[in-house]
Amino acid sequence: MQADQNIFDEMTGSGDTVRQPYQEYRQWFETEDPARLRRKAVASEAFFRRTGITFNVYGREEAAERLIPFDVIPRIISAREWARLERGIEQRVRAINAFLHDIYHRQEIVRAGRIPMEIIANNEAFLPQMVGVSPPGNVYTHIVGTDLVRTGEDEFFVLEDNARTPSGVSYMLENRETMLHMFPELFAKVRVRSVSDYPKSLRRSLGACAPDVCEGRPVVAVLTPGIHNSAYFEHAFLADQMGAELVEGHDLRVVNGRIAMRTTRGYDPIDVLYRRVDDDYLDPLNFNPKSQLGVAGILDVYRAGGITIANAPGTGIADDKAIYSYIPEIVEFYTGEKAILKNVPTWRCAEPDALSYVLDNLEELVVKEVHGSGGYGMLVGPAASKREISAFRTKLKAKPGNYIAQPTLALSTVPILTKKGLAPRHVDLRPFVMVSPNRVEITPGGLTRVALKPGSLVVNSSQGGGTKDTWVLEE
Repeated sequence: MQADQNIFDEMTGSGDTVRQPYQEYRQWFETEDPARLRRKAVASEAFFRRTGITFNVYGREEAAERLIPFDVIPRIISAREWARLERGIEQRVRAINAFLHDIYHRQEIVRAGRIPMEIIANNEAFLPQMVGVSPPGNVYTHIVGTDLVRTGEDEFFVLEDNARTPSGVSYMLENRETMLHMFPELFAKVRVRSVSDYPKSLRRSLGACAPDVCEGRPVVAVLTPGIHNSAYFEHAFLADQMGAELVEGHDLRVVNGRIAMRTTRGYDPIDVLYRRVDDDYLDPLNFNPKSQLGVAGILDVYRAGGITIANAPGTGIADDKAIYSYIPEIVEFYTGEKAILKNVPTWRCAEPDALSYVLDNLEELVVKEVHGSGGYGMLVGPAASKREISAFRTKLKAKPGNYIAQPTLALSTVPILTKKGLAPRHVDLRPFVMVSPNRVEITPGGLTRVALKPGSLVVNSSQGGGTKDTWVLEE
């Protein structure tokens, strides 16, 4: 495998020697027949197709349902590396949860001058309807996906926080299931921490956040927008794996001050609703009156303590990339500690000096919409044409507050299997975090997304990226 000496490769480091986390795997790999591995790769695609592991792509005239490419070479993280990541992720998630409680109550961080008021007051993700509301157990972010990138042996950065409705956990689970099915002998050789308990842990964590009106074992349901949603497979998968009900808005109504779901016996109350519907569509009485995806009156029931909504309405402000730029201050303000995990250096284009610098250096920077996701609405300067840069410059000047900019990081690479053997490709990592009143639980590993094109930094499945199984080694 030929790696760029200026880019950290997670198998070989910056040289030709195999790094410790990969040594046992590499020994196994070198004894394998390359043709057998390629056959396994083809078989894995058929396995995914049979299982129905697809996602939908919007705005395309051709068939919208796609298979996410899966690479059979795992991404391997040592126990030591993971322990540090766990500490940093937990610190960050606890700080974000404290921040959300604060901005919907006393706003102490604003009073202290650590964050400007306008970045909250003018933010479309801030919900005035949540002011003064304390969710059960004071948990706002029940499920979090923290996107990480790596640039060196001990250099990890948080790329963004997904505190609204983070997706991808079903792919993490199915990637592992596929690898266990394809290479059972490998897992006997390399001791890898399990991820299979995630659905059971999620069910337990959500149940621990049930409202006070709950009697007996909490009833949990997953609210999906329906079969045409890009992540519908995941909604159905998680409901099935958790033993929870999968419901749509038309299955629910307010009954005696509770949210109840339609059953063959009539309407039964729900204690915890894991919603995969955005805030704006959650309640047509309180938000978008045209929404047919939510439940009329659910916010009123929620405010009265009749149901837990996971994640809480209004958590989307923590996903905002302008807020992201203040996370180091947020961590320090609420924990009294320096952030263990660094942010990527960020220029807030709403600030005149930052805007001036960004406009002068567009060819070298990555520019993102503060509310953007999925790789859309962004400019990767080094990969953009002069025409694309010129068009983006016009957009940036028109609405600078809509954008932040970051340097183009030398993301680490991990090998993928190609027809010619192993080849390095850039990756990121989304670990999944479950938060309950007395516990923060982080699944060992997460979803590794990989850019399948040589040199590409775009790993999103909607933009042509693939996925890998992520191994965290036992001690």
